[in-house]
Amino acid sequence: MKRHHYTAGTVISTGFKYFSLVFFAFWSVLPIISCLITAFKGDAEYQSTSVMVLPKVWAFGNFVKAFTTAGMGRAFINSALVLFFVLLGSILISSQLAFVLNRFKFVGNALIRRLFLLATLLPGVAMQVAVYKIMGNLHLINHLYGYIIMMTGTDVISIYIFIQFMENISTSLDESAIMDGANYFTIYWKIILPLLKPAIVTCMILKGVGTYNEYYGAALYLQSAKLKTVAISLYTFTGPLGNKYNLICAGVIISLIPALIVFLLCQKQIYTGITAGSVKG
Repeated sequence: MKRHHYTAGTVISTGFKYFSLVFFAFWSVLPIISCLITAFKGDAEYQSTSVMVLPKVWAFGNFVKAFTTAGMGRAFINSALVLFFVLLGSILISSQLAFVLNRFKFVGNALIRRLFLLATLLPGVAMQVAVYKIMGNLHLINHLYGYIIMMTGTDVISIYIFIQFMENISTSLDESAIMDGANYFTIYWKIILPLLKPAIVTCMILKGVGTYNEYYGAALYLQSAKLKTVAISLYTFTGPLGNKYNLICAGVIISLIPALIVFLLCQKQIYTGITAGSVKG
């Protein structure tokens, strides 16, 4: 039987690793635990106790009140519509642009790539005045489709992710398809796009999380109460007379449920996309 000899350095190193994992895991989960505890407290109990003290009376009605008062039902529908069309448009446009920039060598190709890179370096807040003026001139403010168009057109990162993945797809596939009579759109749709599944999952995660949590742009361009998204609905309980954090926390927990369901149903695809995305290039 093989015996393992542990030195003092090995024991200390292993102990430090486990301590670090437990320590950082604890601090990562602590805000969620605090939010969950606060969501079950009534107004009086929240104001008189610490956020980490368990409620004496569990106020399950906070979730119903948060959902109905904040209009989260309509907000979920709006967010779902925005997510669907933004992800669909972003993936199709980004992958097609990446296909052109990767497969076709033309004058200005390098310049276009540098301009896309420059766009990622510019702070979004600094460009909001110009973007807002353009949106206003095109009459896209306070329209859900206008917000969708704006969110779809601000996804330079996905273009670079698709380009990076296409670098690993041999051009011999394109040449074989052309010899068989396929055009470039057929090559993109039937050959390239199916091979980009890991990249698509990676882009959907990055773009989906950013779009679902977006508050600044949604509050700026969706001013009507009927158009508010989930992120905006959580601010219903804030005001000059005080903030009802117990209801806000209840709304946060409700907003996490769809993301949790998607993660549980698609965790295999998510892990595959993240793993593949980390080793490409």
